[in-house]
Amino acid sequence: MEMLNLSLPAANRFATDYLAGSPELQSFFHYNFTDKNAYVHRLDELKNRSFMRSELADHIQSFMNRYAQSDQITENIGKLRKENSVAVIGGQQAGILTGPLYTIHKVISIIKLAEQKEHELGIPVVPVFWIAGEDHDYQEVNHVYVMKENRQEKWVYPEKNLEKKMISEVCINRDLCYSWVEGIVETFGETKHTKEVLAFVLESLKNAESFVDFFATIIMDLFKDSGLLIVDSGNRELRKLEKDYFIDQIKNHRKITSAVLGQQEKTEAAGFSNMIDINENSANLFYYDEKVNERILLQFDPQSGGFAGKNGEVSFTYDKLVEIANEFPEKLSNNVVTRPLMQEWLFPTLAFIGGPGEIAYWAELKLVFEHFGIQMPPLVPRLNITLLERSIESDLEELKLDLREVLISGTSGHELRFIDSLKDREVEELFANAKAMLTDQYKAIRERANGIDPVLFPMLEKNESILLNQMEFMENKIVDAICRKNDHILRKFSRVENALRPDGSPQERVWNPFYYFNKYGLNLISELLKLHYEFDGTHKIIKM
Repeated sequence: MEMLNLSLPAANRFATDYLAGSPELQSFFHYNFTDKNAYVHRLDELKNRSFMRSELADHIQSFMNRYAQSDQITENIGKLRKENSVAVIGGQQAGILTGPLYTIHKVISIIKLAEQKEHELGIPVVPVFWIAGEDHDYQEVNHVYVMKENRQEKWVYPEKNLEKKMISEVCINRDLCYSWVEGIVETFGETKHTKEVLAFVLESLKNAESFVDFFATIIMDLFKDSGLLIVDSGNRELRKLEKDYFIDQIKNHRKITSAVLGQQEKTEAAGFSNMIDINENSANLFYYDEKVNERILLQFDPQSGGFAGKNGEVSFTYDKLVEIANEFPEKLSNNVVTRPLMQEWLFPTLAFIGGPGEIAYWAELKLVFEHFGIQMPPLVPRLNITLLERSIESDLEELKLDLREVLISGTSGHELRFIDSLKDREVEELFANAKAMLTDQYKAIRERANGIDPVLFPMLEKNESILLNQMEFMENKIVDAICRKNDHILRKFSRVENALRPDGSPQERVWNPFYYFNKYGLNLISELLKLHYEFDGTHKIIKM
């Protein structure tokens, strides 16, 4: 494998400016992730705080018992118990078959940054992946994209979930899922790795009870030798560790909301749209109603001083909600505002790995952290990676396409110019002359016919339009015939586009890693982890 670093625009303007080191944007954060001294200062800050290290390590050990084990995992759980240890953390929803490639890229980012910082700082640094199992957006995690007949198709897991259950509690039908995966792998084409990949999926499904189980089993089998630790935010036992923090959130809910609104005024003044949907009565907590299997976002009622669902599904006095947090913390869960806080309270976080959208919404949380007397960790953009297959690289060279340009804009502009270059200019001119002659002749005919009978006028217009359309039809047929003669080249444009910029999106946001596992084997992950990555904001092209 060979790696090439390219400078590309980020997914949004905020992330682009953040990577460029904009001083205005830097004012929205406590640390500059590019400054090595920032991590030393972060360690000093963490030394003044206390964490439930043993309880957290016990929980992770118990939670991870059902997944793949390794000496490195055991070692990292032991590290987490040490008073001088810190964590590099990032998270994602539990997408089926891991979701798009960027989930894998985020895990790699967490592991590699933890390795680098442990080496630089000389202290234990543990990689932690936070599975967002408390989320309830099933439509975000229940599908993958495949190529079928040279077209991108969305394949949805064929089991509906009409309730707003947390993903941690969405059950998976093992037999149905395996049959569905078989169909997906079939679209990839059979290779020497296909049987291994299908056996891997079947083994991963054996003990999986939920989407999170299936996701965690795959991730841990792939990354066990790196010592990756995982937590599920939807896990009931984890909530028991969080109960005092839930109580703090309830007690401070108005100040939390006010802090977000205040920080949003600053980001808006800098010309950025708000990322967090919030109003002055937001409580920033969900209540899980087991009677209806729904996760309900709570709002503060200033008249009663209590809390209720937006549509009145549930309601609680202030004291009752505090009591729930204390006795039944599994009934509460965080939203986009309070999840970073909860993560920060639980883990001694040296750095947070985030995608472009995450970094933008964290910028709206600075005053929230300051309200609790803590600072946001350095926010390190996850690695942006494109896998460049040898055949696609050959197509790029043959078509004389610039890789950077294709990653930004795709190939459609080049393809249209190529088609235009194929056109027979003499035939084009003949058609143009014929159309002009027809138009001139029909103009004269309409003038004469109008004096004979005005009723003929619209009929002549329609007849002229039909003839012009027929001429265009024949002209396009000739172009199609020319294109068919060059179909082998046009297919190369499509292959490059589909591989690197599918449907106008980055590869890592569309394609699933199992396509690559099927082609290159499951050891692809260990090969990717052998590479050295610089967290410098450049796009990583990995030549396969």
